[in-house]
Amino acid sequence: MVVHGTADVELDGKHHFIRPGESTFVPAGVMHRLGNSGKIPLEVIEVQIGEYLQEDDIERTEDDYKRV
Repeated sequence: MVVHGTADVELDGKHHFIRPGESTFVPAGVMHRLGNSGKIPLEVIEVQIGEYLQEDDIERTEDDYKRV
């Protein structure tokens, strides 16, 4: 859910803009990316569901921030 700013959300190659008060759902296994193309700092609330919610469960295909 976006709290402040506008989120540029990419789901399976399709872009969506999410504004304050709006949210989106990312199904398991779907390639996705979140960005901020605006000038206002982006603030979001992320909720994860599932039995295993650890960092090592993430498959990064591209990472501008050089995380492992």
